[in-house]
Amino acid sequence: MAYEKIGGWAFIIGVAIVVVAGFASAPITGASATAAGYVRLAVVVLGIVVGFLNVGSKETGGFLVAAIAVVLIGTANLAVIPMVGKFLENMVLNVAAFVAPAGLVVALKSVYTIASKPIVVPVLSSGKTGKSKK
Repeated sequence: MAYEKIGGWAFIIGVAIVVVAGFASAPITGASATAAGYVRLAVVVLGIVVGFLNVGSKETGGFLVAAIAVVLIGTANLAVIPMVGKFLENMVLNVAAFVAPAGLVVALKSVYTIASKPIVVPVLSSGKTGKSKK
């Protein structure tokens, strides 16, 4: 139960940082580029925490599809939108930096779960039951 609270707070804090940093880091200068790097590091770490603590086996498929969508949206050239484009672009890039590590953790957990299951090889029978007819 405590882990769920930590994961929930990590998600809320991550989203808050992403939104605030999206607005704050739009006009990137030399000084704010360093700050933007620390912000990205913070959301990456929070994304890893969210991936470990928030996504269970039931949500794995949906989460991975959503993570792929978010990362693909991050490739859109939103900066061309007048007045708000740079803000949106930074926000989406920060969201992708938050979700991608969580997606990596969830994908690795899923691969481990699939790979650690024992393989059941059916025994081929020759059609004989082992009983002789007399």
